[in-house]
Amino acid sequence: MTAPLTPHDPPPHEPPRGPFDPDQAADERDPGLRAELREAAVVAAVVAVAGVLLGLLWVWLAPRVPLVSDGRAVYLKNSEGEQAIGADGTFALLALGFGVLSSAAVFWFRRRGGIPLVAGLAAGSLLASLIGWRLGIWLGPSSDVVATAKSVGKGVVFDAPLKLGAKGVLLAWPLAAMVVHLGLTAAFGPRDPEPDPHWPGVGPADAA
Repeated sequence: MTAPLTPHDPPPHEPPRGPFDPDQAADERDPGLRAELREAAVVAAVVAVAGVLLGLLWVWLAPRVPLVSDGRAVYLKNSEGEQAIGADGTFALLALGFGVLSSAAVFWFRRRGGIPLVAGLAAGSLLASLIGWRLGIWLGPSSDVVATAKSVGKGVVFDAPLKLGAKGVLLAWPLAAMVVHLGLTAAFGPRDPEPDPHWPGVGPADAA
């Protein structure tokens, strides 16, 4: 004989249940999803920080556009110069290089890839381009052309503000990162094992 159960005692075959936790339930269903999301966030943050280096290199390497003032207006010193286009090209080339390096580094440390990781790489690359662009403008020559012309004086050549004429070059980094990462994954990424061939109607006796 067994002792009778009181109304407050749980049945012996059903352990007591705590409050429902949706996060814990999601982890039990897919324990690797949270890890992939964390890795994607780390990749996005690290790649975005690399945009600081892009901005510094752009300020250092981009050609300057020379301006001159006659005391009443500001003019291009060389109206046929291509320095403005050179600034866009310098940014694009640097961004392409950073895209290749960042995607190669991400693939090196995380060969398995995954949609969250690729999305983090793309978001971080775009944010890095924006950071490099704004940092370069901030560190470059003053954007107040009138004040600069008055401070240097009449007939003195000074540099125009650094700017991007073609905003499409901001996509150079994320596009390069996506293409290179896709190529590396296709060429060197892990592959699922191929299933053994199965011929219907052929059993072990037939094969013997």
